[in-house]
Amino acid sequence: MIRPTFIDVNLDAIDQCEAPMSWLTAEEALRALKTKPQTLYANVSRGRIRAKPDPADPRRSLYQSADVHRLAERHAGRRKAETVAAEAIRWGDPVLSSAVSTISDGRLFYRGRDAADFSEAATLEQTAALLWNGADVLTFKAEAGHATPSLQAAFLALAGRVTLDLPSLGRSQAALRREAHSVLSTIADALAPRPSEEPLHLRLAASWERPDAADCLRRALVLLADHELNASAFAARVTASAGAALSAAVLSGLATLTGPLHGAAWQGVDALIEAASALGAEQAIRRSLVQGNHLAAFGHPLYPDGDIRAQALLAHFPLPQEFTDLRDAGEAMVGEKVNVDFALAAMAVAFDLPREVPIIIFSLARSAGWLAHAMEQIGSGELIRPRARYAGPAPETRSAP
Repeated sequence: MIRPTFIDVNLDAIDQCEAPMSWLTAEEALRALKTKPQTLYANVSRGRIRAKPDPADPRRSLYQSADVHRLAERHAGRRKAETVAAEAIRWGDPVLSSAVSTISDGRLFYRGRDAADFSEAATLEQTAALLWNGADVLTFKAEAGHATPSLQAAFLALAGRVTLDLPSLGRSQAALRREAHSVLSTIADALAPRPSEEPLHLRLAASWERPDAADCLRRALVLLADHELNASAFAARVTASAGAALSAAVLSGLATLTGPLHGAAWQGVDALIEAASALGAEQAIRRSLVQGNHLAAFGHPLYPDGDIRAQALLAHFPLPQEFTDLRDAGEAMVGEKVNVDFALAAMAVAFDLPREVPIIIFSLARSAGWLAHAMEQIGSGELIRPRARYAGPAPETRSAP
């Protein structure tokens, strides 16, 4: 019998207001869903239904009642069209088609290429060419500028371009690719500022004076270049759909990335490491769980068997002892494997890199993906404009004249 994979789905992304939780047996869940066991298990693996072992019999599973009934109502067709549309932009359901990247069976793919395999030898420049669907491999030459990578400089440089660059609508894909190259060059000048014609990972390593970190930086840049329709990619697509310049789309993505539930999740990992140093790994995790905090270092809803990006990166540098202790204690207590945010924070410590390295790497890498999504969205010719389900005071009625 196929067993479902248990995942601790991010409650922020589903529904934080369910308390207390109630659980159903497999038989009860199947009756509610009117479906086959295989479909139930598929919904668990995709993060649509939360599951846990039955305390009375670990060989059996229990299923979160609210998740089951939500899917049952949807399948029964009892929801109005606007309700279904509203739920389409919640975590886990696709909102639009894209050929840029996807996560399937626990693997990340860039236009059909396995990203982990691709990262064994590829550079970010080659990854951008792949994501941009036929672009030539990029080369960059940095101008003399900032001494060290600066996220603030990236924001300022992009903002300076927004009012000067042409709108994206009505331009060919070839013209857009040329502009995308220019935009990525602007970002690279801020985030990998070492004056050089070398690949971006070498420029980064030279900027931080850590040549031994170059190969891991290269792998990280490739692995983080895109990740399906995440929050920042969606923000970039919305901006591009309005016809704004490519630099505006990337600026939208970069602003979204800075959120603690997205690219800034590494700060939560750092905080957990600090607590573990003071209290011990097990006690730090226990305290965080008791306080109801989300553990940024563990789990990812799209990777029930472990974040493939973290696995591909962690295999190539020695894990510092404090991270080893945190990983071992956390995976045992939480039941989730470490994720890419953990891997980036660990890499920064392993190579004695600046604390903000994770967000610098994330921003530089993901800019290639945002540009791919922006160009794809422009090519579709569609404006992304959902409607709101109004929940405020009843509109005033006007009396007839």
